[in-house]
Amino acid sequence: MHHPVTTLPPKLARWSASGTGVHHVHERVGAAPGPEILVTALVHGNEYSGAIALAELLAAGWAPARGRVTLAFCNVAAFERFDPARPDASRFVDEDFNRVWAADVLDGPRRSAELERARQLRPFVDRATHLLDLHSMHEPCTPLLVTGTLARNIAFAQALRTSSQVIVDGGHADGVRMRDYGEFADENGERIALLLEAGQHWHPHAVVAARDTLMRFLVQAGALARLDVPGGWLLPDREPPAPVVVTDRVVATSMDFSFTENFTGGETMDKAGTVIATDAGRDIVTPYDDCVLVMPSLRQLRPGVTTVRLGRRA
Repeated sequence: MHHPVTTLPPKLARWSASGTGVHHVHERVGAAPGPEILVTALVHGNEYSGAIALAELLAAGWAPARGRVTLAFCNVAAFERFDPARPDASRFVDEDFNRVWAADVLDGPRRSAELERARQLRPFVDRATHLLDLHSMHEPCTPLLVTGTLARNIAFAQALRTSSQVIVDGGHADGVRMRDYGEFADENGERIALLLEAGQHWHPHAVVAARDTLMRFLVQAGALARLDVPGGWLLPDREPPAPVVVTDRVVATSMDFSFTENFTGGETMDKAGTVIATDAGRDIVTPYDDCVLVMPSLRQLRPGVTTVRLGRRA
């Protein structure tokens, strides 16, 4: 389904030059020691709600009270190709930027626009004690906080007190996400990494969710006090819903894949065996009662791509 572009993309030319020596990457340092926070946007070039929030923060001249906060516009080359008439076409240039974050891939000989940019950004990712990766979704849906499987990330996400649904999942079969890279995935470590899916890509609500989550993340990580949050950035506190633990993935085996309904995510199928899709004539059914559908989408449909995750509430 096509969704209208109701939020204009940000103008990023003024944020190209940077004192870091890497284009579109900016550091803001507090007067006191504190966390090493990295906030990323435009990991996918057509997902710019987070980039709007980062551009606003930079334009305001904001700096943390403690530690260092690095704000990175990632796949700018893909973003610069954005066309409202073909809004899905600028997701990436050569390959998905959020599937290349494995050391053997980054250190290997393969080249692509996304890999070159990931290699530029890698030092900032390596040094971060806290990562917030700002994304959005193709379908209208309650915002999601994707935590991976480590308890420290789940607890951090729930403590933000947003209405976002926490999604506990193990990543993707077709490549490693930034939030699962290196020490972020160390079960004995302390580094925090969250990925926000802020809502539908081009809806104003996604910008609101990105601003709110960004400020809550900075406060909880220790970069500033809540009283110092700029006015208008925070939504009211909410009691977060119970996390959804992803247990299964539905991976397309053909281009002849379709859902039985116009699912947008968050739907709960009461009974095991409910048909939710067909793939080349084969029924795809829920494996257990009260099965939650997570991020159903045919946007990137091809054999081997995940079309929906299946989960149960913790």
